[in-house]
Amino acid sequence: MSRYPKGYCKPTDSCDGCLAWGDFSGRLCPACYMFGRSHATAVCVGCRRTQPLKWGYCRLCWCQARLHAKTTVGRPPVEADVRDRLNAVRHHQLFFMGLHYRRGSAPAVARRGGGRGAVRKPPPAPAWRPNADWRQLPLFGQVPRDYGRLAPADADLANPWLAWAKYLVHQLAEARGWGRGIRFAVNRGLALVLTGYVEDDVIRHTELFAPLRALDLRFGHVVTVLEEMGIFEDDSEPSFEGWLAERLEGLAPGIRSEAERWTRVLHDGGPRSLPRREGTVWLYLNRVRPALLEWSNRYDHLREVTRDDVLTYVKTLHGHQRHDQLVALRSLFIWAKRNGLIFRNPTSRIKVGQYEYALLQPLVPAQVDRSVAAATTPATRLILALAAVHAARVAQIGMLILDDVDLGNRRLTIAGRVRPLDDLTLKLLLDWLEHRRSRWPNTANLHLLINNQTATKTNRASNHWISSSMRGQDATLERLRVDRQLEEALTHGPDPLHLAEVFGLDEKTAMRYADSARALLEQAAERAP
Repeated sequence: MSRYPKGYCKPTDSCDGCLAWGDFSGRLCPACYMFGRSHATAVCVGCRRTQPLKWGYCRLCWCQARLHAKTTVGRPPVEADVRDRLNAVRHHQLFFMGLHYRRGSAPAVARRGGGRGAVRKPPPAPAWRPNADWRQLPLFGQVPRDYGRLAPADADLANPWLAWAKYLVHQLAEARGWGRGIRFAVNRGLALVLTGYVEDDVIRHTELFAPLRALDLRFGHVVTVLEEMGIFEDDSEPSFEGWLAERLEGLAPGIRSEAERWTRVLHDGGPRSLPRREGTVWLYLNRVRPALLEWSNRYDHLREVTRDDVLTYVKTLHGHQRHDQLVALRSLFIWAKRNGLIFRNPTSRIKVGQYEYALLQPLVPAQVDRSVAAATTPATRLILALAAVHAARVAQIGMLILDDVDLGNRRLTIAGRVRPLDDLTLKLLLDWLEHRRSRWPNTANLHLLINNQTATKTNRASNHWISSSMRGQDATLERLRVDRQLEEALTHGPDPLHLAEVFGLDEKTAMRYADSARALLEQAAERAP
């Protein structure tokens, strides 16, 4: 916590570590803060202060020894020269923060070819899986390891498993466009994880996640390398399990066990049923949960629920809530009757009724203009065009890959359907591809839309990221998609076959758009003079 109240600007001060004068937050300058994270604290041999030490000396003594060596030899010294001069430090030349390593203060090392910056490190030597020589078999099974107790200074850099891992990092970085910072973080994480590793050990998710996150290392990239090595096991609990336990909380024990079995059959499938999508399972359990909570106050099992209980509960619902919850309840009781958990299905002969959809309304031009003004980046403009011109869903936009774009023939394939590229979409597509090439030139992700998180991976961008630019607008991506299909029905006539052919809609959805367009055209004809 800061020493200063909220809204107060910290004055210029000197660092408690190197005594440098500058403008920084906290007690330490950034260099001393990073120095203290990787070195233990003790009494310095040179200045007798209690500070983080490297080879027995604090950072201020190291700076003075480096300055003395630089002025003596006339060039940037190596660490061995600086270490030899630590014992000779008798005074300290104070400095301003950020000026001690100022470029140009000493003659630069000449490089071949006249390039700028540090000399590029050579790639690691080719390495393969270490040979399994004879060794003493462990008496007991693998003991869980505490990776949080490992320090970067204790890493075993001569481990042959680490050499193989670094070579795999180099290959993956070249194939997926990992930058220098990612490679450094992954190599550092692997050095900690593979220290003390022996053949047949398994590195588990639950043991590794928290320590790597505490050190701000890239957990996902480290796991990618460990999976490539074949020594990683994902033992984390799926999010579905935690959600299921939360949704079943508060139910009677008998009703809870039966509802849990039904939900798992929906999720995993059964002898005569296919598994449903996870989103469908969420909807079904969320819809039956209010009724199960009410019945848990009186009953212990589903077999005690009667037809009158279902009718009494359904009378309190109206519209789509009645339709959705009754469909989910019928699914639950049909499954229970088929498996012999109840004697009679209490939802039988209760009519669900036809779902009455509201009349679709076109968007107002002002709403579309505000959404267009909110699209300020090449990615958001292309997303807006795909939804408003080609009526593409958010998930379909995220699934587009580079091979779906045929610039020569001006064709775009969306969800397996080939569509012609209009001039506006073609221009926005070219702008995005140019931005994509300049921003992530080395990416190996084949998806059309990528961001900072997916550029170094192979998975697609999330639906949340794609729709975030239009969130809060009246004309969201979903409403723009609906408006485009409704506009087609209003322009070319309320023909369901035409809509199904152009947009790939099923018959019921196409009929719904045709009915809405026909009603809007009739209303316009009645208002006309």
